[in-house]
Amino acid sequence: MHHGCGVLHACCAAVAQRLGLPNGSLAKWVRQARIDRGDFGPPEQGQLTSDERAELARLRKENRELRREKDFFRLAAAHFAKEQLPPRGFA
Repeated sequence: MHHGCGVLHACCAAVAQRLGLPNGSLAKWVRQARIDRGDFGPPEQGQLTSDERAELARLRKENRELRREKDFFRLAAAHFAKEQLPPRGFA
């Protein structure tokens, strides 16, 4: 069964109101379920499934952690390199 966007939104709004949910929440859940099933347009539109969203979040977190580690090691290397320099002043 295929509904137009307006009809689907109106149905979701009515059901959400009966369930005491915020107006757009149910529509967002239905939209995400359709994306997960592959029923929401061609993949080139950039719609991510729930699994893809979870993987993207995991990769972004991993990227943040790796950047922090890289910065830490860069600072540590600079600190230890500074200690290896001969003292300045008296020659």
